[in-house]
Amino acid sequence: MDEAVDRTLDAVGPRLRRLRLHRGVTLADLAAETGISASTLSRLEAGLRRPTLEQLLPLARAYGVTLDELVDAPPTGDPRVNLRPIPCADGSVVLPLTRRPGGIQAYKFVLPAGRDDAEPDLRTHEGYDWAYVLDGTLRLVLGEHDLLLKPGEAAEFDTRTPHWFGATSAGPVEYLSLIGRQGERAHVRAAPKQGPAG
Repeated sequence: MDEAVDRTLDAVGPRLRRLRLHRGVTLADLAAETGISASTLSRLEAGLRRPTLEQLLPLARAYGVTLDELVDAPPTGDPRVNLRPIPCADGSVVLPLTRRPGGIQAYKFVLPAGRDDAEPDLRTHEGYDWAYVLDGTLRLVLGEHDLLLKPGEAAEFDTRTPHWFGATSAGPVEYLSLIGRQGERAHVRAAPKQGPAG
């Protein structure tokens, strides 16, 4: 039993480093957020120091993961996914659906009813995005295109194209989003349209 605990604790350092690099934060930023000194964080990541519960709790909060996920505790046989909603200042809620750092990340977004005359704040970043509407009407402004997507409709685009997501005045909208890093794409496979019988 002690050997399994030792192995788990020894693996925490590299996991902490991957999580921090994935978030794109410095040791100084993380130190300010958690109250743990940058030198202690560095030693934890390098495996030169074993983490205590008092250190793991603020780190799990900072990364938005459970303690089990942070230390990669062995599965208990419970198949439920622990969704931890993230409320945003604009009233929207984000539910991360993936639990591993790196690669394509999946999220569920719930946006409150919007204003049809809302001025979109277009953003750009590296990578690709794939959105699938579950409920409501999603307004997607993509470059010069202003699109309304209904339930069952999807869009895929290079996120270097200026873009913005929002809800309409008709009500809230729920959609899934797969966000990939540079060079990674999620594709919707559809049967080709049948031509006229010849």
